[in-house]
Amino acid sequence: MQVRADRVSLDGHHGTLLPPTSLTVGEGDLAIVHGEPGVGVTAFGLALAGRLKPTTGTVHAEGVDAPLTELVAVVDAPGVSEPDDALPLRVVAGEELALAHRPAGKEDVARWLAQHDAAPFAGTRFENLTPALRTRLLTELAAERKGVRLLVLDTPDRHTSDVDTWAEPAREQAGRGLAVVVLTATTPLSALPFAPARIGAAEQPAPQHFAPPAVPAPTEELAESTDGAPE
Repeated sequence: MQVRADRVSLDGHHGTLLPPTSLTVGEGDLAIVHGEPGVGVTAFGLALAGRLKPTTGTVHAEGVDAPLTELVAVVDAPGVSEPDDALPLRVVAGEELALAHRPAGKEDVARWLAQHDAAPFAGTRFENLTPALRTRLLTELAAERKGVRLLVLDTPDRHTSDVDTWAEPAREQAGRGLAVVVLTATTPLSALPFAPARIGAAEQPAPQHFAPPAVPAPTEELAESTDGAPE
């Protein structure tokens, strides 16, 4: 599966929100997209997810028969998908699990948080979570959604200058076979892990590719024992 944005632009009431921008990202890929702080970066993420119709250009998915709105999850977009800061983590997790059509009862949420090393923070207001924990958990919750093949992390650098807080979970999800796009706005270009795509550009550097872990081949001893096993 690949998602291709071809010279996508968006106009607002007071001018251009997003200048023509292209990007291609496939499963196992991690792309970083950098733009100036403002609504244009988020607008590109929402266009990738099929939640904003481009003024010009196209966005489409290749190799899969499903709408972008089902294939793409936008993580922590300001004013769009970011959680209410006043809510405790357990409530945010429950809402996200319900959105993913996963079990979301009290015990289900407690179990999920424990599995993700976050049980001690169940009652913590979301605004008081560390940026690393916030981004990791929201990314994991978005990845729980059935049918999602592309994660768009919206400006996680607005919470911290520590690049690893968002780069590590992004790499992990790409390594699991998802396509991942991280939108950045405040991180200096020199501090990014690799050359980013740029808002307003048609020619972009290739994303980094992370192959899913290979399934180990059976050992010779195991193969022999299997061959001799009764059917």
